[in-house]
Amino acid sequence: MGLTAAILSIGTALTGCSGGNGGAATSSNGATGGDNAETSGQKTTESPAGAEGASAGKAIALEIIEGGNNLPSPDQDMIKQELDKALNIDLNLTVYASGDDYKNQLNVRMASGNFPDLFAVDRQQLIEFSKQGLLLDLTPYMDKLQQVQTFIGEDSLKKGMVDGKIYAVSKSPQIPYNTYFVRKDWLDKLQLQVPTTIEELKAVSTAFANDDPDGNGKKDTFGLTGGKLNGAFAPVFGAFGVASPGQFYEKDGKVVNSLYDPAMKDALAFIKSMIETGSIDPELLANTALQHQEKAIKGQAGIIYIDWPNLTKEQFVEQIATVNPEAEWIQIAAPAGPGGQFDGSWDIGATPGRYAIPKALEKEPEKLQRVFDLLNYISDPEGGSMLVQFGVEGTHYTLDGGNVVMTDKAGEVGHSWLYQFTGRPEMEYLQAKFAKQADYIRFANDQPRIQALNGFIDLPEGFVAADADRYIEEELAKFAYGKRDLAEYDAFLKTLETTMNYKALIDSAAAQLHALGYGK
Repeated sequence: MGLTAAILSIGTALTGCSGGNGGAATSSNGATGGDNAETSGQKTTESPAGAEGASAGKAIALEIIEGGNNLPSPDQDMIKQELDKALNIDLNLTVYASGDDYKNQLNVRMASGNFPDLFAVDRQQLIEFSKQGLLLDLTPYMDKLQQVQTFIGEDSLKKGMVDGKIYAVSKSPQIPYNTYFVRKDWLDKLQLQVPTTIEELKAVSTAFANDDPDGNGKKDTFGLTGGKLNGAFAPVFGAFGVASPGQFYEKDGKVVNSLYDPAMKDALAFIKSMIETGSIDPELLANTALQHQEKAIKGQAGIIYIDWPNLTKEQFVEQIATVNPEAEWIQIAAPAGPGGQFDGSWDIGATPGRYAIPKALEKEPEKLQRVFDLLNYISDPEGGSMLVQFGVEGTHYTLDGGNVVMTDKAGEVGHSWLYQFTGRPEMEYLQAKFAKQADYIRFANDQPRIQALNGFIDLPEGFVAADADRYIEEELAKFAYGKRDLAEYDAFLKTLETTMNYKALIDSAAAQLHALGYGK
């Protein structure tokens, strides 16, 4: 059985870059963009080694499509201009801010034979298009993608496989961002210590709700908030040694689904006890987008589970200071519990993106080679990798003893992530881009997490993940809020297996993961 990778929708996904163009497509060849980048002072980039004929003859047009936003027009797009010069190409990148728009456009183009030269695909599209014979099997061409292989690593390479053949280049992996943050000034006001266990977490949450930590004489604060149940209690699940609801992982040498882990009921029982204190955000289950962040910034909550950018970037620090200059948010380690100390789970099989090439491009070997050149170039630390990460050296960044230092013009290339088709060295990239947040970044990355395996699983025929996810979310909320007795947990699983066809997922996932060497 071939190595496969899929991201199940169950569990929490890390956000990448925010959208906001209302679903409109933006093209690097003629459409209006979102940045007003200056074009003076650019550094001429040398042609990359191995780019066959890249410096001679007419530039070859390459069309790439993907999801994204804020792409500048070509005359303002320094990244495009530098790539064009380095590779003797005319790169036409079109991005779609709406995921549905992108999916529809790609499906139409694939069905009509109007193929882009490189395009983003999700796992299901990768499977469908490869089985329809529409994608180029990259396996025989891997000798032409040596730099890509080195850059993304073997594990990422496997994530683009279907039936043992490579049909897509997957991006290099990301790193986890989320941790608990706590109001230290509230701890100090109430003479409390930083919570290190789940019992201490519950006690602090209760005190924040009942003991007037903001000193205004009103009962207008609560303890903990987050994005729905798992988004607030991921480290609590982790403290019982349980991954996020619906995730697969290894435990005691076996592949386990968290819903079937005996410790899941214990975790739900403890979460129920926290909710019963009355200290949890009363709108927790209704929180969408960043509503939990807004409550933290306004001073309503004293504990929040959130990614570091949405609490520590400059604009949010300023907002917090405006509401209350005394507010001090600190990151804390995951609280310990009977199952250990894990800051939730992290899907090691997931990929932030993957890109495929149409099989039809075999008939245009020169253009195909130029696509390979592009992918290799942006994967080369000595070539274009720095360009698509940070912009033009000397204009958008400088090097100080090998360390990247962003200049005041760095904002001109805030769209550079759109060109990171093979990803980036995440830790180094983030610490350079967000130097003021470097400690937060390192802290979040260093937290122990249960290694989830969902990204390695393809959904079986007849299983509808959205239906199962909805049912799981609804029923776990009932258990946590006392609307359904935990004595009925096994009945919940039985319904899930029969009505939602979850048994098919369990059996298929076990077989796929065993084939990869997990649970043996």
